Amino acid sequence: MTTTGTVNTASSAPPPAQPPTPPGRRLRAVLQGNFRQYGMVAALAVIVILFQVWTSGILLKPLNVTNIVQQNGYILILAIGMVIVIISGHIDLSVGSIAGFIGAMSAVLMIRHDMPWPVALVLCLLLGALIGAWQGFWIAYVGIPSFIVTLAGMLVFRGATQYLLEGQSIAPFPRSFSQVSSGFLPEIGGTGLYHWPTVILGVVVMVAAVWQQVRQRRTQSRYGFDVSPLGWFVFKCAAIVAALAAFTLLLASYRGVPVVGIILAVAFVIYAFVMRSTVFGRQVYAVGGNVAAARLSGVKTKRVTFLVFVNMGLLSALAGLLFAARLNSATPQAGIGMELEAIAAAFIGGASANGGVGTVLGAIIGGFVLGVLNNGMSLIGIGSDVQQVIKGLVLLAAVGFDVYNKKKGGA
Repeated sequence: MTTTGTVNTASSAPPPAQPPTPPGRRLRAVLQGNFRQYGMVAALAVIVILFQVWTSGILLKPLNVTNIVQQNGYILILAIGMVIVIISGHIDLSVGSIAGFIGAMSAVLMIRHDMPWPVALVLCLLLGALIGAWQGFWIAYVGIPSFIVTLAGMLVFRGATQYLLEGQSIAPFPRSFSQVSSGFLPEIGGTGLYHWPTVILGVVVMVAAVWQQVRQRRTQSRYGFDVSPLGWFVFKCAAIVAALAAFTLLLASYRGVPVVGIILAVAFVIYAFVMRSTVFGRQVYAVGGNVAAARLSGVKTKRVTFLVFVNMGLLSALAGLLFAARLNSATPQAGIGMELEAIAAAFIGGASANGGVGTVLGAIIGGFVLGVLNNGMSLIGIGSDVQQVIKGLVLLAAVGFDVYNKKKGGA
């Protein structure tokens, strides 16, 4: 007796198509995933608007905007390196002392020994990297906590600065070196209403920023990640272009983009790319997130930590050179408090005290938050003592908000 089998048509039928995610839910998911970044941008915008009103429009005058960039350039450079250190799960208390020491060394080479400033600049950057390698060796390969190593470095290089300068300031630097921090992008074809090289550079930056957003959206779509609704994406790109255009015209209506602004922009592009799109950047996040898991995954954790501190030493040297060029002198007190500003900028910009979280863009935004606060409070006559209190409260609020979000997410 034979039996005729029946075909199970239900098992061979294609699975039902998943309904598309509603635009509102996609937008909510995107906003939640980028809450830190959007929140800092919104906070910076609110602070700018408030001080623009309180200072009767002085804050956003072209000359004052240029001053904000020049006055905070070296802090933003330090913040870029510091956020990478914090992402890796460490801290560096020595960056201010290293910056002061390198500034003093540059003065000794250029002023006392008449060394050409390009040669002295390269030697000072190499010296900063060597100092970072020295500290990175004790942290990565010997296993001494970074807090202790860099605290010792802060004391050592503060004393070395005073010894090198013999307790006195050295000035002036060669004029061409001072232009590194106080100079501007040169004009081409005569003067006019706007500084046209700055306008052209701003247009290039706008195109690059929009292209980056488009490229990121395509990549997310290709790998099946949620992307924001098209309307929100267009609004976001328009807002980026509007902000960059306003900033460009402000700079172009005075003397153009400062040289320190160009240095900062180049550093931002390089380090944002490294942290977002390279193997080393992903390894830094892995080490900071869970060093044991990273080691089991094949990451050379000691090498990563060592290179992070080499980079921090290099950027500390660059910041020290910019600061010395801006002052046009090397002083024994140079660099005092810079480490606190850099650490505060990184944490205000969204870095986590536990490591593994943070962005270069966030550090830049955090640095500008502090810079605008300093500048705005000075313009309306708030004393330095009150300014310190307010900046401390802002830092505490930023870190407290991060801890609150983590507890809420884990609940």
